[in-house]
Amino acid sequence: MSSDQDTISFPLVGGLRTRWSDWRLKSPASLLLSGSLVLLLGSALVSALNFIFNVVMARLLGPALFSQAAAIVTVFMLLSCISLSFQMVCAKFVARNESATAKTSVYHNMRRKAWQVGLAVALVLTVAQRPIAEYLRMPNSWVIAVLALGMAFYNQLGVKRGKMQGWCDFTSLSWNYIFEAAAKLAIAVLLVELGYGIFGVVGALSASILAAVFMPAPHQHAQLEEGSACIPASFGEGIQAIVFFIGQVIINNVDIILVKHFFDSELAGLYAAVALVGRVLYFASWQVVSAMFPVSAAAADEEHRKAHVLGLPLVIVSVICLGFIGILAIFPGFVMHLVFGDGFHSAQSLLSLYASSTALYALAMVLITYEMSRKIANTGWLQLLFSGAIVLAIYMLHSDLRQVIIVQIWIKVLMLLVVSLPFLRSIRTLRWKEVA
Repeated sequence: MSSDQDTISFPLVGGLRTRWSDWRLKSPASLLLSGSLVLLLGSALVSALNFIFNVVMARLLGPALFSQAAAIVTVFMLLSCISLSFQMVCAKFVARNESATAKTSVYHNMRRKAWQVGLAVALVLTVAQRPIAEYLRMPNSWVIAVLALGMAFYNQLGVKRGKMQGWCDFTSLSWNYIFEAAAKLAIAVLLVELGYGIFGVVGALSASILAAVFMPAPHQHAQLEEGSACIPASFGEGIQAIVFFIGQVIINNVDIILVKHFFDSELAGLYAAVALVGRVLYFASWQVVSAMFPVSAAAADEEHRKAHVLGLPLVIVSVICLGFIGILAIFPGFVMHLVFGDGFHSAQSLLSLYASSTALYALAMVLITYEMSRKIANTGWLQLLFSGAIVLAIYMLHSDLRQVIIVQIWIKVLMLLVVSLPFLRSIRTLRWKEVA
């Protein structure tokens, strides 16, 4: 006879199939594996759709108009830290609450806050559309107002995705990302072909947000329990999330902006191409983190001491990074020619170097988000500090593109070491207790 506290009790009837089904439903490790696989497959399709979108828009618009579209997308990426913050906080507290009533309460509270912040962002963009357009050298400021329409709903999309992530409904979450990317591509091609130009691209961006918001999702509402306690999302959690994503946006984008500032357009284009390949590694790693976050947030304290809660995502991300770096190191010329053509072959030596930089940040990101899933941690502020260090270092050291990447590698090595220290200390403490 086995203890219910230490093992999962299986019914005698049903055999191996029943045991596998119970393990798949109850085990955090199984949720991490299945969730990571689903999101990785989904991210591959989303990445393909986004790549096709960029190529088609560049061909249809030409260099001048496409540069305007790229500037708008950059603004969108900077503002995405707000929606991602809503998604992370919603996922954490939906996962942490046990009852369906409490989970639903968190979701509705987050929706109300998302509307308030979303409308405020849209209002600021609309009022400030002229100075923003002038800074970005846009000939028509109303394109910012079209973006503002989508941003009013973008936080709602973050809350919706956070609910699916918190329920560990990774299949629906993946399909929502795919639907948004496919809608953006289809609507953009239609509007640009109809002659709307840059307005068609930005209109497609906003329309795809609305389409993803209103995309039907499966209802996870069980029968409501009376008197069930709710753990509400706190202001501190929101601050932690937005600090994390601001640092993330800076680390992932500031190097491209600074390279455009310090180097000529041809070298900046080569660097942007290399960075685009590196982003594939980051995006794949982020899907593993997305699967880990709700599982870690919902796990009991004793489960956090088990290796699979943190160890499994680290192993998956490490394998992805090593495989990706290996392919780029062995076949750099083939990859550059296949993706970009002959005009970018001179940058092939930078591919594996940039991928190494991305891999270091991906590993640090796993540790940072794991800590954030458990409590309000200082790791988000630490990341923000290192993002500022990257800006300062590139300003000081930028003799060539290789030096720009090497500077980032050294800073990210230091960042990974610093965020690893608490985990190394906890492992050492645990071993001392076991010995005692």
